[in-house]
Amino acid sequence: MITDKEFTLRLIRQLSQALEKLILDKPEESLMQKELDFDSLMKDIFKMDFTEISLKPKEELTGMVEERQERDRKDYYEMLGNLFYFKGRGESNNDFLDKAKTFYELYLQTSGIFALPVINRINEIKKALE
Repeated sequence: MITDKEFTLRLIRQLSQALEKLILDKPEESLMQKELDFDSLMKDIFKMDFTEISLKPKEELTGMVEERQERDRKDYYEMLGNLFYFKGRGESNNDFLDKAKTFYELYLQTSGIFALPVINRINEIKKALE
């Protein structure tokens, strides 16, 4: 039997992968047919819609992630980085891009992996924010 926590982690990973494909301009047909509903996904994951999440300061969002189990935090940070990067790039929103940079950096710290695409995005965001 799948638990709520496992279901939420599965949602986070699926959303993160879907966003990654959109960021790389390689969306799957099924993804385009479904059209990502960020609000319903955010409600499933955080119990609030994207608008509510986007209004929260990054410190508060980080605190929400830190309440999760340590092993799961990297998935949350990657998903939040991808989400704010995708939305920030699409809407030319520097606040979203700044949040994306923060969450990507936290993802790199918590995962302990060397992710060149993420590092490149961080550098791209830094240039955009200058």
